[in-house]
Amino acid sequence: MKDLNCTRCKATDSPNRITNVCKRCASPLLVRYGLDRLKHSWDRESLRERSFDMWRYRELLPVDDPEEIVSLGEGGTPALPFTRIGENWGIPRLMMKDEGFNPTGTFKARGAAAGITRAKALGIQKVAMPTAGNAGGAWAAYAAAAGMELMVAMPVDAPESNQRECLLYGADLQIVDGLISDCGKWVERAVEEEGYFNAATLKEPYRVEGKKTLGLEIAEQNGWAWPDVIVYPTGGGVGLIGIWKAVEELARIGWVTGKPPRMVAVQMEGCAPIVEAFRNGWKESRFWEGARTAASGLRVPKALGDFLALDALYRSDGTAVAVSDTTAKTALRTLARTEGCWICPEGAAGLAAIRKLRREGWIDGRESVWLMNTGTGMKDSEWAG
Repeated sequence: MKDLNCTRCKATDSPNRITNVCKRCASPLLVRYGLDRLKHSWDRESLRERSFDMWRYRELLPVDDPEEIVSLGEGGTPALPFTRIGENWGIPRLMMKDEGFNPTGTFKARGAAAGITRAKALGIQKVAMPTAGNAGGAWAAYAAAAGMELMVAMPVDAPESNQRECLLYGADLQIVDGLISDCGKWVERAVEEEGYFNAATLKEPYRVEGKKTLGLEIAEQNGWAWPDVIVYPTGGGVGLIGIWKAVEELARIGWVTGKPPRMVAVQMEGCAPIVEAFRNGWKESRFWEGARTAASGLRVPKALGDFLALDALYRSDGTAVAVSDTTAKTALRTLARTEGCWICPEGAAGLAAIRKLRREGWIDGRESVWLMNTGTGMKDSEWAG
């Protein structure tokens, strides 16, 4: 790690201090690495002797000493070819990155592992965060593994399985009557009054680094080349931001050359602030009133990092798509019966978007397309029924 860089005013801070957001303008901070030095001192051959988990890329992760790592075996998830459904839909090079294989069943384990690892290294003992569901379970698991205290604020309509998960790992669970935005306000009060460290999305610099490893793995699993299109279900958008960060960093160190992927943000019609902003050419989204969707991970009315997600879409010549809950559920059932995979509602939204984009001609039948399935469908079994 070189420093922390503000995403708006470009002020810098030290990664060796306990920091949340930019002290000058309160915008998110991202970690910068000594990429010019890494380009000459680190090569891909070094990965041959390392385990296939997210920490194989530790030179590009927020860890000073491998002994500091808090890990439950996250990362290294499979890339599955969808031959039958791809042929049926006219996308023979369709792949899925299946994050359901992570320790807590979703890609949230990556962010939690990076965030908790850095928090512990900095001496933080008490962490608080808002969550729509899966992030709370993941952070609760890693906080338990690190011997840290965690307070979680979760909307009242979050899946019961996620509530149970937090309680099982020993988190202090607070149920809030409202949306995740209301949970964020609740956490801010708890941080100010009780001294917790705020680990909300992009309110600390390290969660995105764990999500970034999705992009690093995609590049490696695709033979150190980018697919033509990466489709990402977007709530807070941290995974999309992280993947695009990986694109830029791998280009800087020379590990991947050629055209970067076109990024696609997918949301539900009942909560589509990023889609609305993209269609209007805005740099930021507007708060989505009355957000409704059964996909709890996509029920985010206004993401703190929306401007970063939109920037990735614009710079990659990507797009943003909204689908209905009904269409997503149909895609989920089709996939289960065609390929034998049970994916989460958010991943199903991405799959439905892929079919829509192929029908509209935005995706060409010769292109390679990767779907990010952010978690196992077994955590949302009632939704699939």
